[in-house]
Parts: sequence; C-alpha cells; structure tokens
Amino acid sequence: MSGFGHFDRRTALRGGAAAAASVALTTALASPSTAQPAAAGSSSVVSGYRELQTGIDRPSAERTAALANLDRVAKSYHDSMTVGGGPLWKDLPLGPGSEFTTSMYARLRAIAVNWGTPGGALADDPAVLARIKGALEVLYTSDQYSEKTAEIGNWYTYEIGIPLYLLHILATVADELTQDELGKYLKPVLKFSGDPNRRTNNPSVVETGANRADKSMISLVSGAMLGDVERIKRGVGAFTDVEGGGAASVIAKLHRAAGDGFHADGSFLQHDSVPYPGHYGIVLLTAVASAIHVTQGTEFALPADVCDAAYALVSDTFAPFVYAGAMMESVRGRFLSRQGESAHDIGHQLTGAVVLLARSASGKRKDELGGLAAKWITEDTFAPYLEIPDPERFAPGPDLVGIPGIEFAQELLATKIRPARTVATHRVFGQQDRMVHITEGWSASLGVASTRISRYESINSMNLHGWYVGDGSLYLFLPKAKGHFTDAYWPTVDPLSLPGTTTKTGPTPKLESVPLTSKDHCGGVRWDARHGAHALDFVSQDGTLTAKKSWFFTPSGVLCLGAGITDSSGERVRTTIENRNLGENGSGVLLADGRLVGGSETLRRKRWLHLEKVGGYILLDDAEVTALREDRTGTWRDIDKGANTKGTTVPYTRRYQKLVIEHGARPSNASYAYAVLPTALVLETIASAWSWRVRSNTATVQAVRLWDATLLANFFAAGSVDEVSVSGPASVALGRTRDGWHLAVSDPTQRQDVLRVTVRRKTFEVPVKGTFGATQVVRV
Repeated sequence: MSGFGHFDRRTALRGGAAAAASVALTTALASPSTAQPAAAGSSSVVSGYRELQTGIDRPSAERTAALANLDRVAKSYHDSMTVGGGPLWKDLPLGPGSEFTTSMYARLRAIAVNWGTPGGALADDPAVLARIKGALEVLYTSDQYSEKTAEIGNWYTYEIGIPLYLLHILATVADELTQDELGKYLKPVLKFSGDPNRRTNNPSVVETGANRADKSMISLVSGAMLGDVERIKRGVGAFTDVEGGGAASVIAKLHRAAGDGFHADGSFLQHDSVPYPGHYGIVLLTAVASAIHVTQGTEFALPADVCDAAYALVSDTFAPFVYAGAMMESVRGRFLSRQGESAHDIGHQLTGAVVLLARSASGKRKDELGGLAAKWITEDTFAPYLEIPDPERFAPGPDLVGIPGIEFAQELLATKIRPARTVATHRVFGQQDRMVHITEGWSASLGVASTRISRYESINSMNLHGWYVGDGSLYLFLPKAKGHFTDAYWPTVDPLSLPGTTTKTGPTPKLESVPLTSKDHCGGVRWDARHGAHALDFVSQDGTLTAKKSWFFTPSGVLCLGAGITDSSGERVRTTIENRNLGENGSGVLLADGRLVGGSETLRRKRWLHLEKVGGYILLDDAEVTALREDRTGTWRDIDKGANTKGTTVPYTRRYQKLVIEHGARPSNASYAYAVLPTALVLETIASAWSWRVRSNTATVQAVRLWDATLLANFFAAGSVDEVSVSGPASVALGRTRDGWHLAVSDPTQRQDVLRVTVRRKTFEVPVKGTFGATQVVRV
C-alpha cells in the first residue's frame, strides 16, 4: 500500500461523529438499481460503524476536553468552506487527480463528525447539515470522486483512502440523505472498491495484508449502507479470503520467508520485505477489530475461530514492540518520518484497537487484552492516551483513538482491570529480521537488513533521510526518556550517525524504494528470557564498506562488537556508540573516567563514560572516541514531502550527545568493542567496567562469556572459540541450566540444512532447514 494518510495521536483526533450510537438505520438505504433485500443485520452493521465514529456518549472530563479541541478544528474548516461555485477551500484546488482530494474529504469529515457528535459545537445544526450535503454534491458533480473519475496517481487514494473518509461522512449523515443520494455517493466506492479481493486498477493483483483488511471493511460497511447482503458477505469473506481458498487470509500465519501478512514466528511484513507491525499490521488489526464489533450479534458475525486468531495476534506480534505505549522504531518502516504518526501516535492506535477487541472478547482473552491496553495507557506519561490536545489532522480508518477511544478506554478502566506486568523477554523474529530485548527497566531492538528484509522503505516522498536505519541501528527505550523518538527526533538527528551503525562521511547513497543487501547473514540466538546474541554481516549500500557486527544482550546492557571493518572509498569511517536526543535546550552531565566532558572533545584510552539520566558506556579496547554535544535544527518537511503525509516547515531544534568511534580513512580489518548500560548509575558503570569478557572479536567469530560462564557466540563462517566449533555460519549459546548443559543454535543465513556443532569433542547435528533462523535447543 502506498500514500497512506494515517494520523498523529497528539496532533490528530481521529475521533468520530455521528448521531447517537443508539440510532440505527431503519430502512434499506440503497438505490433501487443496486440494492438487494436488506437483512436485519445490515442496519446493525451501520449503527455499529457509526458507534466507532461517535463513541458511546460516555461523559468525562477527558471527553469534554477532546470535544472542545474537535470543535475548534471543525469550526475552522466549516467557516473557511465555500459551498457554491469552485473549490470548497481556497488552498485545495479542484481537478482530476488532484493531490488535494484526500484533504478535501478529510476536512469535510471533520465537519461531519462534529455535526453528529453529541455536544459538538456544530451538532444538529441544520445549516451545517445543508453545507455538508452541498459539499458532498460539489465533490461528486465536479468528478473529484465519482464513477466518472479516472485513477490518476496513487491507486490507494481512490480504492481505500477516500472511500474510508466517505464512509465516515455518510455514516454520520445517512439518516438525512435520500436513498437515491446515498446510492449516488456510493457509486464511486462500488467502482473503485468493487472487489475487496483484488486491485481495481490491476485485477491481477490479489490484495494482501492491511490493504485487504481495509477493502474488506469498505465492502462490509458500504454493503450494509446499501442493504446489499451479498456485498456484506463478500466483505466478511474477504478477511479470510474465502474466494481464494484462504491463500490471502489477513490472519493466516505464513510458513515462508517473505510475503505480506503475519508469519509463523509472529512477524508481520508489508510490501514483501518491510517489517511493519508498527503501521500496516495495526491498520489490519484495527479493521479486523472493527469488523468484529460491527457484525457482532448479526448473521454476518465473523466466525469464532477468526476472532480468536485476531485476539492471539496482539500478544504474539504487537505487544513485544510496545514501550510505554509507543511502538518501537524498528518496526515502523517509512512512517517514522511522518510528523502525523509518531511512535506514540501509532502506539495509541494499537491501544484503541486492543481496547475494542477486549470489548468483544470474554474470559482469559478479555483479561489478557484488557490488561495490555491498561498497561500501555498507564505507562504512557509522555503522551497520555486520554488527552487529545491538538486535533488538526484527520485520517482514514475507524477512529478509535479519538472520542470513541477515550470512551471505550474509560469504560475498560472502570472495570478495575489489572494492567499487565512487564516480563523479561528476549525474542528473535527471524521472518522479519527483527529482535526485541525487554527488561523490567529498559528495552531494545535492532534495525537490520539482509537479502530478505530491506534496509529501509522510502516511497511516496517519505523517509527521505532513512539511508542507515537498517544498517545496525540500536534503539534503546528508557524510563526517563519515554518521548525520545517522538520529540522531533527524526527531523533533527544526524541521520549519518545513528547509534549502532558503522558509516562513512561523504555523499549519502541514492534513496531506493525497498533496497535489500547482498548478505544473507542476519539473525541471532535466544539463550533465555534475559540473554541472547544477534549478528549482522554488514555491507554498505554502495558496497565499499563491510563489517561483521554483533550485539550481546544481557539484563544490565548490550555488549557491541565489530570486526573486519574495511572500506575502499577513501571517506572517513566511524561507528556511533550514542546519539542521544536531550530535548530542546537539554542538559545532562557527561563523564569520562570521572572527568567532566563538555562541548567537542577527543577521548583517548578511556575505560568508561556516563551520561546523566541515560546510562553508562564501557570501552573495551583502545578506541579513540569523539564526544560532541550539538544543537541540530530540521523540519518534518525535510524528511517527508508526501502529498498526503507531508510535514510542516516549522523548524525544530534539539540538543544531542554524540559518542563516535573513529576508524579513519580506508580502514582494513578495524574493530570496536564497547558495552551500553541503559539506566546504569555512575557507580554501577564503574563497577561493571572490568566484568565484560570478550572471548573473540574477529571477522570469523565474535563471542563473550557471561558471569555464569555461559558462552554467546556469532560465527560468520566455520570456526572455533573456546570449547565450541561449528561447521558454518551460526549463532550459538552454550551454558548450564537446572536440567544440565544445553546448546542453543540458529542459522542466521536461513540457507543451511544442518549445522554441525562440536562441544568438548562431541559433535551434534542440528537440523535448521525451514526454521527461518529460529533457535534450536539441544541437551549436551
């Protein structure tokens, strides 16, 4: 899917509107030429969909505040709208293929939502209703969106984006439209989204993932509005791809290395090679949750096994990548560059979907879903879920994060449900080349790439500084910096110095859509819930810079090793230890072996560093480190110029603390070794400075010993370290558990059939074919 116009949780209220939720369509609203006999359930579907836009009119101070902000935005759009001749708004010209069409429907939707929301400033005003109806007619008769309109530009606009906006508007005012009017305005929806299973502008394309889920919902709701039973059923069936025999089911678990949708290990991909639990996966989950909601209790209800599968996706695919209510950057794809969709914004959309799922679930599933939602709401103190201070942009999709989201969440919280607790987790998602490391105090994830998974996604003029996000970025999430990545990080950070990456100065590579690498070695091994190893056979996009990189995860920190660092370009090469957003005019004492460091300074032969409110850093070799504190200014428009997603030109300035290891020009087999200790105090940093044991750091094997003698090792080729030898590339962990000695093995290349591992002169053959890099455990 491209050109997706999703929302900003802190700057966009996706709060709906409509007449009161209890109001149902009592007649079959359809044109005689297309309607079939209406089922009783069709009116329930429409009233249920209206409820998703309106909410349940549950009074609270938070709802009142959100509605006041919606009033302000809706009134502004209404007062500046001209219904007569020419464009509705002066800054949004009419015209075929206009990039402003989506914005026209978005603004009209804001007005409609407010008109239909009980207590809204425009609520039930007949003059406002007349202007809404007039605007619908202008957009239709000008062929801005009608059955005569041709698809010009982004297919998504016509087949998904506008239909969702239009359905929201129509759900709000449907009772005020004649059957002929409603049928007329839905004609382009039937044209552009007639078959939820296939792409209209290219019927050979079978819809998958989030696109299919959105089209299924469009078919379901539009069919209900028309009283078209077959269209409703087709929409419901499209979720599980009834017509295709289930091959493109949105909830099926794929047992293959690529392809849109959910995978057997909990991964979620869109566009074949982009990890997307942090956007498209949530769009999909929201559509499924909405379908369950609107069909519940009707003859169109989704089957129980489909609902159960949807409930299970939350803890398997999404929850591991949530920190304090925000989605982790490693699974947000190109949308990390969008001003209107920060990590907290999309995290709140996930929370809204999970709250809605909890409303339809029962028993343990209800407790599990409700507990996760309560945890995220409780922990998100940076961008509180129940506050919507600045709703200036709207977006397609059921608006669970707006007023309905507030009301549904408060309804859940009023049950005194117990928030889920944080449980230590180390998990490898081999089918999307992602991992997550969760401790009770901090969490981490990696942005990496391979022959399977792209370095980044940059399409539709988005993610314009995304060159290195998949080159080994180490994302740390800390309790005292919950807004680190939301607070104007991406427009202001130095994109050539992302923490964990080894890069070079000079021109940046040409932006590509979804560039893969030429190396298949990317993955790791899980030892237990608190320990694991991950490896990357790195090559730069232009092919001149190569390195072997490893990360060893423990409860206290991450040990980072690099070897074989070689470059032929002549540019200076460096590895970034840290590039921390300290905020606007931020502060924080930086110490190096106990001495205060300020401004820009070269640090030689230091043992430890400590950054106030962030943590410690242990230098395990004689690296030369540059410490630089700098203010950086940028705009969201610098990194996102998309037609429906573009950011503002408002400059933001943020202060950064940068720590960089210098490798010089034309390095040959250079290396680095350091540990990052999130949340560590100064004394804790000092105490751990001599506790990290590196056993090998070469281009063949990188390995460490833990305090209990457990060995964690990444082999990039056949080799040996201490008492372990392997036949080929592998990630290995060897240690003693309560049940004796165990060996954990994975194939990060995902290309081998069997790995032969020798431990103390005893050889074990470990089958790894078809495991997608998953850890295999052997008792030794």
